[in-house]
Amino acid sequence: QMQLMESGGGLVQPGGSLKLSCAASGFTFTGITFSTWVFHWYRQPPGKERERVATISNTGETTSYADSVKGRFLISRDNAKNTVYLQMNNLEPQDTAVYYCKAGLGNAYWGQGTQVTVSS
Repeated sequence: QMQLMESGGGLVQPGGSLKLSCAASGFTFTGITFSTWVFHWYRQPPGKERERVATISNTGETTSYADSVKGRFLISRDNAKNTVYLQMNNLEPQDTAVYYCKAGLGNAYWGQGTQVTVSS
């Protein structure tokens, strides 16, 4: 059973930056390792539905982003460290949300979330 743990959230002023991390552990299936999985970052703003922010392929060669964060956010991964990252630059108040990482295409593996608040 894979476990995901996000970290790096906090309070930042508009225009600032944060880097979120998602550390994966608990791989129990032979041949199924961190590098097998596609990963996503999602966020849920206050009072709104959860939305996808970014996706990265298992090799890291392919990424995609929501239009609202293109050019400001960068998703990356370090397969040697079993960690996925989300570098967030030029943050705006509307980026305020709980940020979650998710593994794969289903809904079996989610982290617990980390709060990002953008406010002056």
